Amino acid sequence: MFTVIDNFLNRITMYRLVLYYLVFLLIAASIFGFFGILHYSPLAIIFSALILIFVSWVVNELFSRVFGAQPNVESVYITAFILALIIDPAMPSETAKIVFLIWAAVWAMASKYIFAAYKKHIFNPAAFAVALTAFTINESASWWAGGNLPMMFFVIAGGILVARKMRRFHLVFAFLAAGLAISVLTGDLSNPFATLEKALLHAPFFFFAFVMLTEPLTTPPTRGLRIIYGAIVGLLFAPAVHLGTVYSTPELSLLAGNVFSYLVSPKKKYILKLLRKEVAGDGTYDFIFKPEEKVEFRAGQYMEWTLGQDKPDSRGNRRYFTIASSPTENEIRMGVKFYDKPSTFKKKMLSLEPGNEMMMGQLAGDFKLHSNPEKKLAFLAGGIGVTPFRSMAKYLSDKNEKRDIILLYSNRTPSEIAYKEIFDEAGLKTGMRTVYVLTSPGQQIPSGINARAGMINREMIGMEIPDYMERTFYISGPHSMVTAMEKALRDIGVKSSRIKTDFFPGFA
Repeated sequence: MFTVIDNFLNRITMYRLVLYYLVFLLIAASIFGFFGILHYSPLAIIFSALILIFVSWVVNELFSRVFGAQPNVESVYITAFILALIIDPAMPSETAKIVFLIWAAVWAMASKYIFAAYKKHIFNPAAFAVALTAFTINESASWWAGGNLPMMFFVIAGGILVARKMRRFHLVFAFLAAGLAISVLTGDLSNPFATLEKALLHAPFFFFAFVMLTEPLTTPPTRGLRIIYGAIVGLLFAPAVHLGTVYSTPELSLLAGNVFSYLVSPKKKYILKLLRKEVAGDGTYDFIFKPEEKVEFRAGQYMEWTLGQDKPDSRGNRRYFTIASSPTENEIRMGVKFYDKPSTFKKKMLSLEPGNEMMMGQLAGDFKLHSNPEKKLAFLAGGIGVTPFRSMAKYLSDKNEKRDIILLYSNRTPSEIAYKEIFDEAGLKTGMRTVYVLTSPGQQIPSGINARAGMINREMIGMEIPDYMERTFYISGPHSMVTAMEKALRDIGVKSSRIKTDFFPGFA
């Protein structure tokens, strides 16, 4: 069953998954309303959603043109649907409620452009909007869908898929632990179980954790910082928490967390101009860009890339890719594997000409070189998952830094091998040893390269990396390959603490 789920998650972007999840929640709420399970009319739910979509789209188009930004339709729809699920639905005759919806939609979109630094918005748009409406027109979000018992199963089931796709369970758990703890401590201490039941089944804990808290652009870039972020928001989430006469609400707790995230996160987005395209291997291209200014990052990290398209397919116009270039290089390099029937995003990429632009932002990732140069390392790469290792190898070569590293790099055929010259250079300058693993059945090993036929498995790891118990392993590649390698390492006794896996952004 998990294989089926993972296959589905690998075929869809995180933004599109969240979008489908929110649409499903609105459909479920409408059905429950039709049968009287919820006291909200399906007409009101649908009408409110349409109002929010229309206003959000118009305002976003206006601001994107004024600020010269690339609009993202998925983001517009996601924010509109979130507002539809946290603000009480309005019937066509309820003028005051309609004004509330319009005002919230306007400020949700406006906040992305007005309250932004270096082309990156600071606050969660939906949270900012409903916080502002509470202070300006005295209208507050009810969080009706997330705190409604009939909806809870769908909220949790879909939310688990989102957290699994985004690898954010640590963030969700940190928030839930802190939020439930403070709810119990500030509630009826004589009956803590009743407090927990109310918090879990009749408050928007899960909707907030899975949808609002995990929004990529307003969360910190690394695992440790995200855990702190989740705990901060959780501690401020309980309604009994207050500053003077201002009592906490879900949206205020998130905005406070957003400030923390902003302070500890990279601030910038970059406009990049394509310099050239290069063939890196069979079906793999390198896109080399010139940034408008120096991009600060660590070897192995990734960023979000946005490419304007007239009619994007279901995977949208945003992708996460590892930066293949080294921090020592002046150009930004992105390696992309192209398969049969590529997405509209990749078709558009292939059509790019020198001078065309892409936007890059949201630097993140813990998949970085160990800080101790004496530490023995082993890299396991599959296909285009080799890009972070290209970045690391080039960085070490340019720094002339000696490291005890063994790379096992798996491809089907020799023609698919990318960056061989980089790894050869690293072998000479740093001592890094590379073994090319060719998986196609009956594959002949070409002369002149250190290669083996077969699959990377326990036996191969034991033969090529005999001191594996002394090494820290880095694994990057397709999800199925990463999972298999993790299992193989655990089977031969490697502790989980010495296994680092890349959240391979190409599938995000």
